[in-house]
Amino acid sequence: MKLLIKNGRLIDPATGLDQMADLAIAAGRIVSLKGALTDFTPNKTIDAAGCIVAPGLIDLSARLREPGHEHEGMLESELAAAVAGGVTSLVCPPDTDPVLDEPGLVEMLKFRAEKMHQSRVFPLGALTRCLKGEALTEMVQLTESGCVAFSQAEVPLANTQVLMRALQYAATFGYAVWLRPQEVHLGKGVAASGALATRLGLSGVPVAAETIALHSNFELMRATGGRVHLCRISSAAGVALVAQAKAEGLGVTCDVSINSLHLTDVDIGYFDSRMRLDPPLRQQRDRDALRQGLLDGTIDALVSDHSPVDEDAKTLPFAEAEPGATGLELLLGLACKWGQDSQAGMLRVLAVLTSEPARVLGGALGTLQASAGRLVKGGVADICVFDPAAEWTVTPAALRSQGKHTPFSGYQLPGRVRYTLVGGQVAFERA
Repeated sequence: MKLLIKNGRLIDPATGLDQMADLAIAAGRIVSLKGALTDFTPNKTIDAAGCIVAPGLIDLSARLREPGHEHEGMLESELAAAVAGGVTSLVCPPDTDPVLDEPGLVEMLKFRAEKMHQSRVFPLGALTRCLKGEALTEMVQLTESGCVAFSQAEVPLANTQVLMRALQYAATFGYAVWLRPQEVHLGKGVAASGALATRLGLSGVPVAAETIALHSNFELMRATGGRVHLCRISSAAGVALVAQAKAEGLGVTCDVSINSLHLTDVDIGYFDSRMRLDPPLRQQRDRDALRQGLLDGTIDALVSDHSPVDEDAKTLPFAEAEPGATGLELLLGLACKWGQDSQAGMLRVLAVLTSEPARVLGGALGTLQASAGRLVKGGVADICVFDPAAEWTVTPAALRSQGKHTPFSGYQLPGRVRYTLVGGQVAFERA
């Protein structure tokens, strides 16, 4: 199939490209970035006047809820939500049921996702068997079956010796370990420690829960030479420690959730369970530091932290409600909103959604590595076409995700996806 996207503003953060041009696609790949070839006859033409034509978004944290939690989300609904949000590639954590610790489970997930011809799915393998923090998984076999890295998801590793061995083993084969920095004993609360949690009588999670884990991780990285991606940094102190580690030359990258980037603990209000999230929402100084860290490159990527939750699990008292929120369809809009608030240019806004996540994944992308998160001649045509000026209201009932709970209900957001192309095929088109 041949496609022509004309009259659009092409933006590619990886190369600094920002110009008005046409883009031609044939056989799933970009064949021209400047205009249609003389002998090019498209089967379909997309008029992108007033729109930005960008690489497809790459989301480093999206739970699809399959297998095991189909009452909260299914591959069909969540991948439909992904392409509606312009996300053409996503990484899913291993905390499914059963846990992604066996090659057969990973292969089944990849096979089912590929049959749907929507967003590409890159699973994280479990770092330890059943995420129990005791025996390491067979990382080589899991990598061969399609895992891009290894993680404990939301389960902290209490045994430092097991983590050290995991980093040593992963470093031997060049694998990355993805960790959410959280000390196992201090991280059991339901809200960030502070005046608001005290006033509401909610158990608190101190900043030290994050910083103690970071110190431990960095010491083990120094000892093993391991490569670590830190998932969903949430505090100003955490950002400062990551900056120091990067300045030292440690092989560390990190991301931040759209929730932590825009909300604070004050938004909990009167026990609003939509704000029951992991990591918990912290104070304004932390949010400001996260925004600045994303702007200056200390934080590499912005993630949706998509975790659909069903009605029964969310409409409970705050401390009992299941943490999580839908986010795939909000990722681009909230990134654009951050760009407006922080005066970040569109190149930086798109970088934290495309080229930077692709850099974090690196060689794990396999044959996609050369073109993922980029607009490059000969590269795979994973593309997002969106109108940056279009304002839209977040309406939970209109979301394609099976999970309808979001802390951003009623928000006015800029940036509306018009088309999403995966492998040169139109996976989403807004009427």
